[in-house]
Amino acid sequence: MSTSPQYVDEPGNDELANRARDHLWMHFTRHSTYENGGHVPVIVRGDGAYIWDDQGKRYLDGLAGLFTVQLGHGRTELAQAAAKQASELAFFPLWSYAHPKAIELAERLVSYAGGDLDRVFFTTGGGEAVESAWKLAKQYFKLTGKPMKHKVISRAVAYHGTPQGALSITGIPDAKKYFEPLVPGTHKAPNTNFYRAAYHADDEEAFGRWAADRIDEAIEMEGPDTVAAVFLEPVQNSGGCFPPPPGYLQRVREICDKHDVLMVADETICAFGRIGEMFAMTRYGVSPDIITCAKGMTSGYSPIGAMIATDRLFEPFKHGQNYFAHGYTFGGHPVSAAVALANLDIFESEGINAHVKANEGAFRATLNKLNDLPIVGDVRGAGFFYGIELVKDKVTKETFDDDEAERLLRGFLSKALFDAGLYCRADDRGDPVIQLSPPLIIGQPEFDFMEQTLRSVLTEAWSIL
Repeated sequence: MSTSPQYVDEPGNDELANRARDHLWMHFTRHSTYENGGHVPVIVRGDGAYIWDDQGKRYLDGLAGLFTVQLGHGRTELAQAAAKQASELAFFPLWSYAHPKAIELAERLVSYAGGDLDRVFFTTGGGEAVESAWKLAKQYFKLTGKPMKHKVISRAVAYHGTPQGALSITGIPDAKKYFEPLVPGTHKAPNTNFYRAAYHADDEEAFGRWAADRIDEAIEMEGPDTVAAVFLEPVQNSGGCFPPPPGYLQRVREICDKHDVLMVADETICAFGRIGEMFAMTRYGVSPDIITCAKGMTSGYSPIGAMIATDRLFEPFKHGQNYFAHGYTFGGHPVSAAVALANLDIFESEGINAHVKANEGAFRATLNKLNDLPIVGDVRGAGFFYGIELVKDKVTKETFDDDEAERLLRGFLSKALFDAGLYCRADDRGDPVIQLSPPLIIGQPEFDFMEQTLRSVLTEAWSIL
């Protein structure tokens, strides 16, 4: 398999890029980049782990679209599942009615979630699932005689979505400041960035205990009778892939149990093979009260998300006139549910999770080669999900100031990596990092291409700093 950028014989033109510049409002995008005629990247095709732009150039999809395309691009089985379902029942809401694919998918998800996570509420994405989880926590405690419990504890630099509630739970100041005031009642605790540990920097387990105890402290400070939930990702995305230290998640579970606070695992990114299990919390041996998920459930072939809750949380809604006063028109869409089921069938028939587990060591070892570069401070992650933190000084761990990070990430790295044939993320939400989250079907040739491309581009970046 060739891993170098390839071009078709016929050159592209700028027609699509011009139309995008004139009419398309792209998400999280500085449109000034294209104000004076800059070329908008237009991706027109995908196959396996690769994508092609409108100029005919091929790129390795090192981010699985957006932590999403687990099975790779061009899976005709998933397209066929969508077409078949659309011809039978294209749409029907789950508002007091059910349809077969939503029923089947709910059963499938709870079989993976384990424990008493037995009830599935469908959404169209991860942010909506997080929003749903907070609303459920609030209403649950109101119905069970604890109406003051409404607050949420989440972690610094964590990203949980863009709806007003989910954005309030998010711990990234720059993502929130434009939309304040947000929903009140959210409070932040430290994340698990061991590379930047201010305490117990020589003992990862002790650091994890310290970080978890800060959640306990935050609950105590706010008053346990006012705190409804703790939201966390098993491996935190923003900031650059922070895995949980040994014992950390177990300690958070203990803290939540002690204070009758719900533990919510936001697995929007981590679920469906990204960490080598259908749900990452299974890998870490902890059962939360709620799981939120989306993205890889369909490998991105159709939008869907879900909140999976325990029987305990559903119990008050089984009686009298109680109901969860919340829903989405397209939640559990029949076509998306059918695609999700076909996607999960392929996971099982092709042993995708086993493939991730068998190859994550090789992926880590290949990326660890980058540690010899002066600009690379840390390589961290789990499964097929890694962050590479960039530093000015490896010895002191000095990071770049805002202006330097702007020039490095936005001014050079993002375009240089893309030009070199690698689509990934240069992220400045926290300390500067490069994130890799490729399709789960890749192996050593793609690992090598990512390492070689990063080595070349990062070496050039260091030379021009």
